[in-house]
Amino acid sequence: MKRFNAGAWRPAQADARLAANDLVARTLGQHGLLPPSGQGGLNGLLAQLGGGAAAPVLPEGAVFASDTFTCDAGSRAYRTYIPAPRSGGVTGVVVMLHGCTQNPEDFAAGTGMNQLADRHGFVLVYPAQSRGGNAQSCWNWFSRGDQKRGRGEPAILAGLTRKICSVHGVGRDATFVAGLSAGAAMAAILGEAYPDVFAAIGAHSGLPVGAAKDVPSAFAAMAGTVTEAAPAGSGSTIRTIVFHGTADATVHPSNGDRIVQRALVGGARQVIEDRQSGQINGRSYSRIIATDPDGRDMLEHWQITGLGHAWSGGQAAGSYTDTTGPDASAEMIRFFFDASGKGQ
Repeated sequence: MKRFNAGAWRPAQADARLAANDLVARTLGQHGLLPPSGQGGLNGLLAQLGGGAAAPVLPEGAVFASDTFTCDAGSRAYRTYIPAPRSGGVTGVVVMLHGCTQNPEDFAAGTGMNQLADRHGFVLVYPAQSRGGNAQSCWNWFSRGDQKRGRGEPAILAGLTRKICSVHGVGRDATFVAGLSAGAAMAAILGEAYPDVFAAIGAHSGLPVGAAKDVPSAFAAMAGTVTEAAPAGSGSTIRTIVFHGTADATVHPSNGDRIVQRALVGGARQVIEDRQSGQINGRSYSRIIATDPDGRDMLEHWQITGLGHAWSGGQAAGSYTDTTGPDASAEMIRFFFDASGKGQ
């Protein structure tokens, strides 16, 4: 077997990494998210967001561990949240991919996922994008070298997931990945590249696989101007839940629609669609549920009226959150485990 030489490939991507940093800086500036120059510019913002989340108070018996995973494709630090032991054992593994300028601690605080793990007994994995991989901590969803199986960031993240699942005796049917923004785009890549590892994905404010191949096309995709896309799968797309705000000015809501379209094309030959609408805490939403002939929910698409580029129903302790609702974390966990037989 020919092994991928990470050392040979990464230097060739240096220009792409620098351009990626510029992409994030320009995007944040467009939306008024950069502090005044006297406050350290982009680096000042990163310092604020990177260290903003307070250290969590853990329940007795729970562990929030730090470690590093290394494979042929590279290495990444990560945090693992293991709830207190329970009689039924570990119910599953959920990988959480943060957005740009975030880190695992910030993402855990904002999504409230650790509290759901305490309640339901699953293990959480929070990989951390390295500053060497991207200075603004974005997963490189728009880089050709990070969009396919067996190389780059997908290979690292899939390898890390396999390791954690092996440690806790969790099979593919109870293994899931979710993310926000750039993390959601990478979750979509993992779902298509590694359907043997993940049973379902959750994409919040993300982009579809193949939406970009470089920085200019990434800007076009984020703005909702489609330049190209990878061919849709042929039956390999896994169960998918999508959240997107109608007022997202950073990643255009049409990207959520395109994730849904890819999932429908690659999923079951026949589905029954149910359309619902409702309101939570004064915020309206619409929800499409696509069910296969066996009655399994294969797809959910939540469109949240008035929600910007933020995790719906998140906690104020983290960045890029909106506390109003609906609760994206709780809905993702319900969707993930309902079809896994774990009785969440």
